Amino acid sequence: MEVLKRPAPVFIVFLGVLGAGCSQAVTLEVKEGNSTCIKAQLSALLLITYTTSSSTRNVSTSLPDSTAVDAASSSCGAAGRPPWLVAVFGSGHALGLSFSTNGSFYGVTNLTLQYNLSDAALFPGANGSGVVTVVSASVGIWAPINTTYRCVSPTTIRAGGAAVTFSAVRLEAYMPGNDLSPAESVCVADQSTTAAPPTSASTTTGAPAPTPPGPPEAGTFSVRNASGAVCLLAKMGLQLHVSYASRSQNKTVEELFNVAPNLTASSGSCGGSSATLVLTQQGTTLSFTFSTTSAANKYHLSGITLWANWTDMRAPFSASNTSLDYLRATLGRSYVCNTEQTLLVAPDFSLNTFGLQLQPFAVSSSQFAAAEECLLDLDQTLIPIIVGAALGALVLIVLMAYLLGRKRSHAGYQTI
Repeated sequence: MEVLKRPAPVFIVFLGVLGAGCSQAVTLEVKEGNSTCIKAQLSALLLITYTTSSSTRNVSTSLPDSTAVDAASSSCGAAGRPPWLVAVFGSGHALGLSFSTNGSFYGVTNLTLQYNLSDAALFPGANGSGVVTVVSASVGIWAPINTTYRCVSPTTIRAGGAAVTFSAVRLEAYMPGNDLSPAESVCVADQSTTAAPPTSASTTTGAPAPTPPGPPEAGTFSVRNASGAVCLLAKMGLQLHVSYASRSQNKTVEELFNVAPNLTASSGSCGGSSATLVLTQQGTTLSFTFSTTSAANKYHLSGITLWANWTDMRAPFSASNTSLDYLRATLGRSYVCNTEQTLLVAPDFSLNTFGLQLQPFAVSSSQFAAAEECLLDLDQTLIPIIVGAALGALVLIVLMAYLLGRKRSHAGYQTI
């Protein structure tokens, strides 16, 4: 059975018949020759919802200590593809984590879960058969290069009708040696917080409002297809406008957050009618979905999803909208909008774009095609022309009035 197609690099674990209960730690390693490129020590508890002919059931299972890496499917990365780890056991179930890096940070870009409904021992009475695949692009596992990501606290990631809870995680990809780096990057959930001492009502003051950031730095992001060619290209500055429950201020606050290109990794996928760009910075995952309209020979931004787990958040933030109609342009051309524009995604989340140029389809030679300007840019171009024309007309009217008045004045002094 083919677990996952190679164009989507993924860490995968096949699930077998396991009893529910406490999950146990497993150690997984991917090697190239005698060198280790990925190593993971973790526990994972899986909760899967499935249907029978008469009801909906939940089944839970954990990764057993018999889990082994599938050397044939695992890879340290080659030909422009990121590294990925595949571990197998059981009867055709799979859990996957894909990795990427921007040179400064590495992280998990996608979680993929495959479960085999034909496994009657794990899914008794299942109303169906075959392998079901669900994917989540909101993982939030990031660490600086040459450090080990550590998270003892349970972290739950939802994908479709399933949830995966990781705990006791020590993980590193793009490893410089065969052992996990002694330097560790600790997840937010493990970072201890110290409560502020109580103060009287007369001396309590609100936390100062954060200084709004300036315009974000523009970055260039791309997605490559299975052959390694660039199939999606974007250049833009991005600013997130998020309302969330603040831990320090004990209320809902609004914050502007600039996406830093040098700390952000890009990934995604390209298809004939749909393309996805996923941007991941430590604690933040932002994904864009583009769709085509074949009848009109157009494409547009149809979906935006944000997952964030910032230090001051009481709980991770998520917002998604898959029925958008922004950034519309003709297939075979790029979309350009240098003017700042705001894309409303949800009541508590909007996205500001600056200096935007993108092309999610038909990219050739890693270059943007001829551009179609947004209406905001056209307005900025037309307004000076209209004002100039109006001023020119006004000058002409004043000049004509002056000449007419002078002619009448001369007529009053004619000799009789």
